[in-house]
Amino acid sequence: MTQVGEGQEAEESAPVMTFGAPTAGEILAERYELVEHINNDSAGRLVWRGVDVVLRRPVAVVLRYPGGDSATEMLQAAVAASRVIHPNLVGVYDAIDESERAYVVREWVDGRSLRELVAEGPLDPARATAIGNAVASALASVHATGMVHGNVHPGTVMISDDGRVVLADARTDCADSQENDVRAVGGILYFALTGHWPHAEAPLRGATAGHGRAGIVDAVRDASGSIAAPRQVRAGVPAYLDDLTMDLLDAEIAPPSSDVLAAELGRLDVPAEDHFLDQTGTIRFTADPGDEPSPLAAAGGRKVAIGIAGLLAVALVGLLVGISIFGDEESPKTQTAGGPSVSAPAVGDASSPAAPVRQLIIRDVRVVDPEGDRDELRNAERVIDGEEDSGWETATYRSSGRFGNLKKGMGVWIDLGEPHSVKSVRAVLSSRGASAELRAGGADFPSSSNGDKQLVAAYANRIGQPFEEHNGTTMTFNGFNPEEKYQYLLFWITELPEKESGDGWKLGVQEITVQGS
Repeated sequence: MTQVGEGQEAEESAPVMTFGAPTAGEILAERYELVEHINNDSAGRLVWRGVDVVLRRPVAVVLRYPGGDSATEMLQAAVAASRVIHPNLVGVYDAIDESERAYVVREWVDGRSLRELVAEGPLDPARATAIGNAVASALASVHATGMVHGNVHPGTVMISDDGRVVLADARTDCADSQENDVRAVGGILYFALTGHWPHAEAPLRGATAGHGRAGIVDAVRDASGSIAAPRQVRAGVPAYLDDLTMDLLDAEIAPPSSDVLAAELGRLDVPAEDHFLDQTGTIRFTADPGDEPSPLAAAGGRKVAIGIAGLLAVALVGLLVGISIFGDEESPKTQTAGGPSVSAPAVGDASSPAAPVRQLIIRDVRVVDPEGDRDELRNAERVIDGEEDSGWETATYRSSGRFGNLKKGMGVWIDLGEPHSVKSVRAVLSSRGASAELRAGGADFPSSSNGDKQLVAAYANRIGQPFEEHNGTTMTFNGFNPEEKYQYLLFWITELPEKESGDGWKLGVQEITVQGS
C-alpha cells in the first residue's frame, strides 16, 4: 500500500534524504508520532505513516527538508486544501514549518493509487466511470471555493480498501487552472480504460517528469502523433465514454465546468443492479442528422462536449424529481458524491428534462444553541466530513426531558451556499431514541446567543414529520416543496437519548447529507 507524497509520487531515482531524517517513535509538534517510513517522493520529501496521539487516529505525515521559503508552496497548498471538506478529497489536518523542516499532516488512506490499481490491467468502463465521477466531484467542491487542485494524475487518485475514491495532494501555482483540472479528468478516464497516459499529446499538470509520470506507459499514437481513442486500444469501451474522454483531451473543444462534468459522469455512473440505462439505448454524444443542435454544440464544439444531448434524450419515466429547462443560467450547481443519479422529462415533453438529483455541497455548518452556555459549539464541521465514525456531539445531561429541562433544544445549522431544489436530508446519529425535526429558513443570523434565538424563531417552516424517540440511528426528512428552493436548513434536536452506560443523556450527529439539484 502506497501513500503518495505532497503532490508527487515516488520514483525509482528519487533522492533519499538521510541528514536530519526522523526516526520511528519520534513525536512531532507534541502530537504526531511517526510509526513507519513509507516512501520518498521525487523532490526528496519523506512520507510516513503516523498516529495522532491526541485523537488516536492514523495519519500520513509528509516532511520536507529544509522548511522556510522552500516549503512555502507545499504549506500554502495544504492550508488551502484543509478548507474544503468533501468525501472524495483527502482531509488535511495540519501544516507546520519548523525552519529546518516542514511537514503536512493529512488523512491516512488504506488502499492503492489508481496507478497501482491499473498496473494489474485496465479497468472495466463502469469502474472507470465511477472513479472519474468521484474525481470530478472532488474538483467541483474545490472549484466552488475559487481554488484549483493542480495535481490530478494517477498517483494522486487513491482507492481505499473499502472502495472510497479520494483525490490527494493539491499542488497549486500560477500555471494551474480549473480548465486544466477538468481536462485532467479526461486523462484519468483514458488511463483507467487503457492503462496508458496521454501526457505527450495532452500535457496535463501532474503528468510531466517528477509529477507521477514515472512508470506510466505513454498513449498509443498514430503516424501523425495523435493518440488513439480508448476504443481503438481495447474492446468493450462504450462509444459515449470514448467520446467524452476524447473531448476532454481535445484542446479544440472547450471543456465543461467541473460541476457539469460531475453531473454527467454521475448520470452515467449507475450501479449495475439498477439497470436504469438498459432501456434507453445508446447514449449519443453527437447529434444525428436532423436533430436540433444542443446549446453546447451550437457554440462551436465538434461534439456535444459532455453529452448533454444524451442527457436530454434519456427518459426515466416515473422518477420525476422537479423540472428545469437545460441552459437556464439561474439553475443551481450540483455536486455528486459517487451515487446514482437520474433524470426524467415530463411525460410527453422530451424537451424539459428533470434536474438530476445529486448530493449537494454543504458550504457551512455551525451549532445553534440559543439557551445554552455555548460550550458545545466545537467540531460542527465533522458532520459534513464524509466520515460516519466522527461527528459533533452534545454534552452529557444528567436528567431526562428536554436537555435535562435546561433548554428546549439545540441543533446544526446548514448553509448550501445558494438556493437549491432539495429532495431529502439524511442525518446519521450515534444512538437510537432521539427526537428531532428539520426546519428551513430564509436568512442567516450572527453566531451568538441572541442570534441563535432569532434564527430558531425565524425558522418556522418544518419539513416533513418530526421524529419522536426514533428507534433507528438514521433520520431521513422528505416533504420538501418542489416549487421552492432552499439554502438554509436547521437540524433541530428536541430530546436526547439515554446513554448505554445509563449515566446520562447524550447524542452525537455523525453525518448530515442533502440530496437535491
